[in-house]
Amino acid sequence: MKTNIIKSILMGGLIIGATSCNDFLDQTSPSEHDRTDVFDSPYYTGLALNKVYGQLTEDAAYAQVMAFTVTANSDCEIIDGIDASASTQTSSERGVMNYNAVAGGWSKITDAWDMMYQIIENCNNIVYGVDHGKYAEAKGSDATSMKQYKAEALVIRAMCYYDLVKNFGDVPFKTDRTDPSLNNAFIGKTDRDVIMESLITDLQNAAEILPWAGTHGYTTEHVTKGYAHALCAQIAMQRAGWAIRETAKEGYETAAENSDPTYPTQRPAAADRTKFYKIALQNLNEVINSGVHKLNPSFENEWYLVNQRKLDTQYQENLFEIPMGLNKSGERGYTVGVRVEAKTNKYGPKGNSSGKIKTTAPLFWSFDKKDTRRDITCVPYQIKNNGGLTKETFDSNKPFELYIGKWDVRKMAEDWRDAACASTEKVPTGINEIKMRYSQVLLNYAECINELNGGPDDATGGAGLTARQALAQVHTRAFAENAKSAAQDYVNNLPTDKEGFFNAIVDENAWEFTGEGVRKFDLERWNILSSKIDEFKAKYQEEINEYPDKLYYKEIKDEEGNISIDMNTVCWYAAPSSTSGYKSANWWGAGNENKKQENLLKKLPYISAGLNTTVKNRYLLPIATSTIADSRNMIQNSYGF
Repeated sequence: MKTNIIKSILMGGLIIGATSCNDFLDQTSPSEHDRTDVFDSPYYTGLALNKVYGQLTEDAAYAQVMAFTVTANSDCEIIDGIDASASTQTSSERGVMNYNAVAGGWSKITDAWDMMYQIIENCNNIVYGVDHGKYAEAKGSDATSMKQYKAEALVIRAMCYYDLVKNFGDVPFKTDRTDPSLNNAFIGKTDRDVIMESLITDLQNAAEILPWAGTHGYTTEHVTKGYAHALCAQIAMQRAGWAIRETAKEGYETAAENSDPTYPTQRPAAADRTKFYKIALQNLNEVINSGVHKLNPSFENEWYLVNQRKLDTQYQENLFEIPMGLNKSGERGYTVGVRVEAKTNKYGPKGNSSGKIKTTAPLFWSFDKKDTRRDITCVPYQIKNNGGLTKETFDSNKPFELYIGKWDVRKMAEDWRDAACASTEKVPTGINEIKMRYSQVLLNYAECINELNGGPDDATGGAGLTARQALAQVHTRAFAENAKSAAQDYVNNLPTDKEGFFNAIVDENAWEFTGEGVRKFDLERWNILSSKIDEFKAKYQEEINEYPDKLYYKEIKDEEGNISIDMNTVCWYAAPSSTSGYKSANWWGAGNENKKQENLLKKLPYISAGLNTTVKNRYLLPIATSTIADSRNMIQNSYGF
């Protein structure tokens, strides 16, 4: 099958040489080996696993498409395409992520599908090779290494299948290596519930074998025990949640809202939901009780370390980071992040695009004024060229085009700046792609405890924390010391009932994870993606009369002449009593909007407009027509594609 399993063999091969097991990107020329020889050698098996990690860094995988492009749109993450023309471009992510996809449209759907199945095929080779090699029943250090390699392959395979399921629904599911005769290469789809249950089993088995991060030479740039448990929990929660179905499933609940009559949105019956929430909780308990992963006390410092490409070895908040390489891979900070214009002395002649994923004024407005996450997440200005120097400039009246500031050129290491200044071309940032943070573990734990115990204030079955206490760790971390008491008061005053507290978890999810590729998929399994998008649109129309028409601020000039915004002087919510000495920019208020009403009339209606147009709640991607043709008609599209 050229576009999945078979293409994996033809394009991927089995083994790749590498300089070391810790450098997945500096790879030497491919070496060909017999399959049996490969998996009878810990050295060559390690190289085979290195290849898998290397494939994760491809643009079609987790450097770009599967990292952030397919994670739009939600209520607070919007693709760069917000008018009638852009949002209907079916050959571009601008139309596809506004839910206007067609099966033969965007070519990167094919690229992502192919790459994910290449990675899966190489994981299958490792699992099969270890299981059938001379170390399968052996003891000793080499045998332990081989079993750990297999466990890593199981986790990576589970991660890839999980991301395929989230984006395509039911997909071909193959866990054995492809026979040279290709007699097991052409397969149809498997129900996603069956896939996820198999992945849960694999992850539970892998977690028994893998070491914790920080032990046995494993860093968070490898999959470890903590990530295996956390991913298992995430998949179990997805299994318990809502999903649009190709056909109605007997014994499942059908949603009263956002459910298509032909392709219904359903979830399992109550007993099964409880079972999977318990599985999730057991795995989250393991991570929390281990003490290996913690929140960095500073949200700002955590993201500074990410931009510096420094692993947080003290707190290990990021359970797994896909390791990118400077000038080799990584789009965070280039395609998503603070926008920097070209031709500056400080950041190089190329600048960056930094606009593929943006956030919105309603999200900005929803933060507590003292929440440090607001100004790290929402950046309504860009760094412009000012005669070779730089000048930070607010964007005028662009309430749907705030940059995601978690990735910030101003925080990047000097070696990136040196590379950017020395090149007229794009310089990949090398910033790792984070697949799980400890704050996600805590909020998932809060959700499970709240669900299973019928409210937030019972720790029964958990890791000694109530749901309220787990959420409090995430929320209060985001506030300075002098504001933590008020932040704790907010948590203390949250509802005591299950539904009310769940809504607080949904809010915290937005404040914590915007831009990171988490939110959209959680909204889907909660079946509130459509309603939250509607809420965001209504919120903008309501708040446009509350936003100031002018934003006032002061500037700072450094010794070289670069100009930055003095963030301590920005009057976000109202004009100062005296505007003397202040600069100003047209802002989000109705006074500006009334001139042409472009945001209200020409942009807002087209954001995510396709979600309920052809089929209700159709958030999934179509399978490419070329993929279907190459499958010998073993797979077909659904959902009206």
